[in-house]
Amino acid sequence: MRKYGWKGFRNLILRNPAVVDQDPHVDAGDENAERGNWSSKRDYILSMIGYAVGLGNIWRFPYLAYRNGGGAFLIPYFTMLVVTGIPLFFLESAFGQFCSQGPINVWRAVPILQGVGIGMVMVTFIISISYNIIIAYGLYYMFASMQFPLPWSSCPNRTDTNCSDTVYCNVSGVFTANWTQENNTCNSSDIITMTVQSPSEYYWDNVALQRSSNLSETGPIVWHLALCLLLSSILVAAALIRGIKSSGKVVYFTATFPYVVILILLIRGVTLEGAKDGIEFYIGSKSNMTKLTEAQVWKDAATQTFYSLSIGWGGLMTLASYNNFHNNVFKDSFVVTLTNAGTSVFAGFAIFSILGHMAHIYKIPVEEVVKEGFGLAFIAYPGALSKLPISPLWSILFFFMLLTVGLDSQFAGIEVLTTCLLDAFPKAFKSKRALLTITTCSLIYLLGLPCVTRAGIYWVTLIDQFVASWVLLFLVLLEIVGVSYIYGGNRFIKDIEMMLGKKSFGFWLWWRACWFFISPCIILVILVWSIVTFAPPTYGKVAYPSWGLALGWCMVVFVLIWFPAVAVYKLIKAKGNPWKRLKLMCSPSEEWHPYLEIHRGERYSKEQCIREKSSKNRTEVNISNSWL
Repeated sequence: MRKYGWKGFRNLILRNPAVVDQDPHVDAGDENAERGNWSSKRDYILSMIGYAVGLGNIWRFPYLAYRNGGGAFLIPYFTMLVVTGIPLFFLESAFGQFCSQGPINVWRAVPILQGVGIGMVMVTFIISISYNIIIAYGLYYMFASMQFPLPWSSCPNRTDTNCSDTVYCNVSGVFTANWTQENNTCNSSDIITMTVQSPSEYYWDNVALQRSSNLSETGPIVWHLALCLLLSSILVAAALIRGIKSSGKVVYFTATFPYVVILILLIRGVTLEGAKDGIEFYIGSKSNMTKLTEAQVWKDAATQTFYSLSIGWGGLMTLASYNNFHNNVFKDSFVVTLTNAGTSVFAGFAIFSILGHMAHIYKIPVEEVVKEGFGLAFIAYPGALSKLPISPLWSILFFFMLLTVGLDSQFAGIEVLTTCLLDAFPKAFKSKRALLTITTCSLIYLLGLPCVTRAGIYWVTLIDQFVASWVLLFLVLLEIVGVSYIYGGNRFIKDIEMMLGKKSFGFWLWWRACWFFISPCIILVILVWSIVTFAPPTYGKVAYPSWGLALGWCMVVFVLIWFPAVAVYKLIKAKGNPWKRLKLMCSPSEEWHPYLEIHRGERYSKEQCIREKSSKNRTEVNISNSWL
C-alpha cells in the first residue's frame, strides 16, 4: 500500500515523474499497464450497479408502476428489459471493453459517427451539473434531519396562511377538518383542495430552495445549498483522486448501503398502520390488467428501462474499458441489469408502505399522497417520515441513502469526462490525472452555482426535461445503427468472441434479432412518439419564459450538433471522390483494434492492417461485409 504525506500528496496531484516511481493510477498486476484495470471483478460490478441504480429507481419507478396498473406494469417492464435493456447494455459494455477506450475513441470503429460519442460526453457533462445539485439537496436535508422535531413536521409559523397541515373533507355538505369519523377515509371526490402548502412542501419551497416565482427572478445564491454543493464536489473528487483505483473501493460502501437502508425502511414500513393499503396501490390487488392494452404503459416501461440502465450516457463504455480483455462481459450484463430491475421493484415496497401510513393518518386515499421526482423525494416521503416515532433517525437514513445513490452515478459521470480527456491527450494528462479530476469537479461546481440561486430548481428541471430526454434516444439510435449496420453486426460478434470465446450460431440468434431489428424499431417508435408529444416543460404550475425555452433548445443543439459537424469535418479531410470518402469514413480506422497487441490476434495483426489499408486505396472498395 502506497503511503502519502504532504509531499506525496502534492506529487500525486502535480505528478512529478522524478519523484513518483510508478503511476499511482496503475497497479503492478494490471493487464493494461498504460490505462490500468479494475483491482478486482467486484470493483467493476459494484461500480456498474452503483452507476445503473440511480435516483430514478427510487423516485420514478414506484410512481410509474402505481400509475400504470400496479403489478400489471411489471409485464411490460420486464419485457422491455429483455428486448431493449439487456441487449443495449451488453452492446455498450462489450464495445468499450473490446478496445479499452472511452465513448469518443470507440468510434474509431465507424469514424463518421465519432460525433455521437462526443454528444454522449456532452450529455454526461450537462447532466453531471444537475446531478451534483440533487446530491446537494440530499446533503442539506440529511443535515436538516439532525434535529427533533423535524423542521418540516409542522408549519414554522402558525399565523402563516400559506401553510397548513389540515385536510378538509366534504362530509354530507359540511366541511370537516382532519376527518376521523368511524375510522373512515375521505373519498377523493370529497377532499377539499386548499390553496395552501403542506408543511413539507412549504419547507421545500421556502426554506430549502427559497424558490423565486419563476426563472426570470434569479435572486441571490442560497448559501446553505452552495456549501452543500461544494461538499458534494469535494466528496466526488476525493473518491476519484486515483481514478477507478479509489472509486472502486468507495463503492463497496456506497453501492451496498442503499440496500441496507431500503430493507430497514421496508421492515419499519410494513409494521405501520395503513402500510397494506399503500402496497396494494403499488403492486397488490389494486393492479389493473386492462392497462396492458394502453400503448402509453408500454412506452413508459420502455423509457424507464432505457433511462434507468444509463444507456447512451457513455458511462457503460467507460467503466467497461477498464476491464481485462477476456472478462465475461456477457454474464456481467445480466447481473447488473437484473439487479437494477430488482432494486426498482424492491424500493417501491419501502416507499409505498410508508406513504400508505401517511394516507392512513390523514384519512385520505393513497393516490392523494403519491408524487414522483422531487415531489416524492423532498415533499411526500419526508412528510410521511415526519409522522413516525424517532422521525430524525428514519429521515437521516433515507437522505443518506439518496446521497450514496447519487454519488455512485456522479462518480461514473466524472469518470467519463476524465477518461475521454486522457484517451484524447494521454501525454498531457496521464501524469496529472488527480489534477485533472480536481479541475473537472471544480468546473462542475462553478457551473452549478446558478442552480443554487433562488431560481435554481427551474434550471435543474430545464436540464432534465431537455437534455435527459429524447436526445438520448436519438444518440442511441445512431449508436445501434452504426454498430449493427455500418460497422457490421457479424463483425462485432466476432470481436466479442475474441473476448469470450467461440459461441454457437443459436447463441447469437437472439442478440442478432435485437440488435438488427427489435431494439432499433422500439427506440425509433419511442423517439418519434416523444418528439410528437413533447410539451414545453413546467415546474408545477410555473411556466418557463420564452428565453428559457430557447436556452433549453440551445442545450439540445449543443449535444446533437457534434454528429453532423464531426461527420462533415472528417469527410472534408478524407481523400478521394465523395463516394470513396464516405465509404472510407464508414470503415474502421487503422487505430481500431484491441488496446494491447497480445490480444489482437490474426484479425487485427499488423500484416492484416497493411492488407486492409492497401484494399482501401483501390478504386473499388467492397464494404458489403461491414453491413452483414
